[in-house]
Amino acid sequence: MAPLQLQLSNSTLRRVIKRLHFPLEIMLVCVRWYAAYPLSLRQLEEMMAERGVGVDHATVHRWALKILPVLAAVFRQRKRPVGGSWRMDETYIQVSGQWKCLYRAVDRLGQTVDFLLTARRDEAAARRFFERAISLHDLPEKITIDKSGANTAAVKGLIEDSGLHIELRQSKYLNNIVEQDHRAIKRRLRPMLGLKTFHTARRLIAGIETMHMIAKGQMNCPKGASVSAAEQFYSLAA
Repeated sequence: MAPLQLQLSNSTLRRVIKRLHFPLEIMLVCVRWYAAYPLSLRQLEEMMAERGVGVDHATVHRWALKILPVLAAVFRQRKRPVGGSWRMDETYIQVSGQWKCLYRAVDRLGQTVDFLLTARRDEAAARRFFERAISLHDLPEKITIDKSGANTAAVKGLIEDSGLHIELRQSKYLNNIVEQDHRAIKRRLRPMLGLKTFHTARRLIAGIETMHMIAKGQMNCPKGASVSAAEQFYSLAA
């Protein structure tokens, strides 16, 4: 495989990979493919073997759990601002045989605002999602949701607590854009055949969502530079 020529400056990532006995470039390629494409771990093992790299599928999984959360945190610092009109919805992810709620929101152009995996679908979980999104992007001008009572109560609570005007809309038609965006995440999760633990699910979803946002052009890059999605992902480590 061609070397990536990375100069590792991320101290958190350096600490995470300290006892991982493979070149960083190989680990990053594996975790990027795992986050970006609907591949199983065994398929990744076969693909790497064809390239002369002998790595067990369980090792790739271990790399993903260690590396993806670190790069996702770096990406949040480099993420482009989103629009002020948010469309929020939830979808369901199977974790250890049980369905968990994945809250997600996009702006009117389809750019991801934020995401949050929670054990329950209720007002407290919805409120936690909105607070996390607002901490990253500030208050929106409009929030569009479905007719969920929990989501409605969460948004109304935010409006009351902030003292600011946020337009609340309940429209399934306007929410089609976020429902369509769920598909990219579900498509990547399908080959995983169910996630084993909630902790594992949160870490992997963070990586998948990060790669999805990079593919949508949501990472700040130098003006005029033509940087591929792969190069943007690798730059999170450099």
